[in-house]
Amino acid sequence: MIDHQTPLGSGFGARSTASDVLAGRDLTGRFAVVTGGHSGLGLETTRALAAAGAEVLVAARDPVAARIATQDMPRTTVDALDLSDLGSVRRFAEGVLQAGRPIDGLINNAGLMACPETRVGPGWEAQFATNHLGPFALTNRLLPLLAGGARVIAVSSAGHHLLPIRWDDVMFAGGYDKWHAYGQSKTANALFAAHLDRLGQDRGIRAFSLHPGKIFTPLQRHLTQDEMIAEGWLDAQGTPADPTFKTPAQGAATQVWAATSPLLDGLGGLYCEDCDVAVRAEAAAVPFVGVKAYAVDPDEAARLWALSVALTETAVI
Repeated sequence: MIDHQTPLGSGFGARSTASDVLAGRDLTGRFAVVTGGHSGLGLETTRALAAAGAEVLVAARDPVAARIATQDMPRTTVDALDLSDLGSVRRFAEGVLQAGRPIDGLINNAGLMACPETRVGPGWEAQFATNHLGPFALTNRLLPLLAGGARVIAVSSAGHHLLPIRWDDVMFAGGYDKWHAYGQSKTANALFAAHLDRLGQDRGIRAFSLHPGKIFTPLQRHLTQDEMIAEGWLDAQGTPADPTFKTPAQGAATQVWAATSPLLDGLGGLYCEDCDVAVRAEAAAVPFVGVKAYAVDPDEAARLWALSVALTETAVI
């Protein structure tokens, strides 16, 4: 059996930008939905897609800020979406469904990282709720517009190496660790894409997850300067010190590539990084490279899917 979780030789790499991967591409007539498409990697994703001719709907927790950030971008509109609030997810999805425009790409980009312990909805841990359950419910509600060739992108992270799904305490009721909670939510992103692809491919829906790289964006808003110095990201003066960090345009490249590359036609359920399909972590020579086996395990993915259906009460394929 062929293992498709192996690099394709895309010709792009860690320093490629979102505009690089779309150079020469005409996306006129394509319609994409980008959550958090007005900030950080999302803004660069929106910018690149719109510049290539696509129409982009930016889903934003702060629509006013999103309109200001995207006001000079052609073919770009904004609507309100708070992924931590399933009522907001329902309202956003109903508006998109009512408009009836088939979606070519849904890029689940928005998320939280290493926030203080926060409870949302019925007491859900905020990172799991915002990074996984919200996008899960949104994607399922938009399924009627995704069928027929759409790609769904789940922005995961090498942070998934930190933790598999904690089945005995998914919501960290027994004690909170912000990095473990983040890692679990990123594992959930990869598992979500793997199972969505299995369920949706007969309807033309393919799904991919990815690690965008290390990038300074508003995602770090919950970290102190001392924490980032301890991680080696900044030096003692607060200046960027890790040469492996990407620019936001480079960080957005992999999700734009996964959403649009013809090289991925006929494929799905894969984890990508540096604008290519990633290796398996167990075969990598260095830590935090590639995808862990538990993050693409079909049994784990099916179990998470069933839990997510029960928690969100969202209709599924």
